[in-house]
Amino acid sequence: MTNPLAPRSAGSRRGELPTPPTGWPIGSYPTYAEAQRAVDYLSDQEFSVEDVTIVGVDLMQVERVLGRLSWAKVIGGGIVSGAWLGVFFGLLLGIVTGGFLAPLIVGIVGGVIFGLISTTIPYAATRGTRDFASTMQLVAGRYDVLCQPKTAEKARDMLARLAI
Repeated sequence: MTNPLAPRSAGSRRGELPTPPTGWPIGSYPTYAEAQRAVDYLSDQEFSVEDVTIVGVDLMQVERVLGRLSWAKVIGGGIVSGAWLGVFFGLLLGIVTGGFLAPLIVGIVGGVIFGLISTTIPYAATRGTRDFASTMQLVAGRYDVLCQPKTAEKARDMLARLAI
């Protein structure tokens, strides 16, 4: 993960084209959590982790099906999500105007109407060709940890101790 507060490196300037990672492989792991653990271990050992990169290899797009969609689920989801949005805008309007009950009711009613419209129209447009809910993920077959050549041997030796 990147840290938006961290200083930008020379390779992350805005407008610069993406470049492949560089470095020597110092470890390969089946999961991101294990690769992250390896880099965290290096950091705990006072290693200069600025030279380290985690690279996902053999990328796959995975769609996990959550369940079947029906009109009842679509309408119910639209009502609930719209009501929450309405509560937010109603409270915000209440803070600005000074009253809370009337703006809250108007916000909830408006949110429910918006939620119904924003969920039922797209669902109707699919005409039953996509009657399921799902989530998408980009995952890798493995995660390689690379290190700049000047410190790669030291990092590889440190990670060998982690495996013991």
